[in-house]
Amino acid sequence: MRLFRDKKNVLSPIQRDSFKRELDIHTLVESNLETLFQLEYVTSEFTVGEFRLDTLAFDNEANSFVIVEYKKGHSYSVVDQGYSYLSVMVNNKADFILEYNEKTGKQLKRDDVDWSSSKVIFIAPSFNSYQKNSVNFRDVPFELWEIRKFDDGLVALEQCQPTSVESIEKISKPGSSSVIKAVSAEIKVTTEQDHVNSLDTPLKLIWVTLKQRISESADSSLFVSKGYISWRRESTAVCFIHFRKQELRIEILRGNKKPSGELSKGFFNIDDPKQISKERSWTWKSGQTGHLYVVNLSKQDELDYVMFLLEQKYRSLE
Repeated sequence: MRLFRDKKNVLSPIQRDSFKRELDIHTLVESNLETLFQLEYVTSEFTVGEFRLDTLAFDNEANSFVIVEYKKGHSYSVVDQGYSYLSVMVNNKADFILEYNEKTGKQLKRDDVDWSSSKVIFIAPSFNSYQKNSVNFRDVPFELWEIRKFDDGLVALEQCQPTSVESIEKISKPGSSSVIKAVSAEIKVTTEQDHVNSLDTPLKLIWVTLKQRISESADSSLFVSKGYISWRRESTAVCFIHFRKQELRIEILRGNKKPSGELSKGFFNIDDPKQISKERSWTWKSGQTGHLYVVNLSKQDELDYVMFLLEQKYRSLE
């Protein structure tokens, strides 16, 4: 990735800098977990069993724990380390719950956690081809992110996306297969295809078109989770798409309202002349109410109008 600075149509290259120590990466990312990954920080250097985890975080959207590991060199196996960490998690769930409760002051219960959505995030200045290929499977619960530093305090973070549709269980080594199978029995990586498989054939074609329309928007990405696929502009959700057999149920978050009636910043109001969006709300433990719109998409000729509604939310995030 080459970056340039534009000064009156004259481009000058931005010079690449480097992280001197692994600790520098650790400190920077850990201080910005919510901004970078929408994760809640729990603790640093958490020791459980024979392992010490760099950062323990919690994904409040997926209700799952996330382990973040920082690396400077290449002399390690992300597969061996990743599955070892997830194995110690699923075998010591009470320790993770206790650590969360003690460090955050909240009261999380074992049944509140979706252990099947647990994952490990590896962050390094670069990964070699062996490391990238070793996790190039559809069902590996790891993410590889390359972090780069430039002058003037610029930082770039890019995910190494898997491209294979193969399962790691089919080719795992005999010595490691027992660990992989034990972890895979509890942790399931949901893919886009898993959601698409639940649709009737006509709706699959609608999804393909909707996905294409979404991809045309700048700063857009699709995030796959267990219950839905979310469309995000940078790090903020435009909508959450739930896959039903004969319809796509699309949720557009509006924001929160305090008991006093005060609205959260950027509270969203939709312009819906056809009135196909339905308002929904719920009450948080704090007494605040959350609000969203629900839009159902089941026919091809509805797509343009649905995109008209979604684009309003997209533009509101500028």
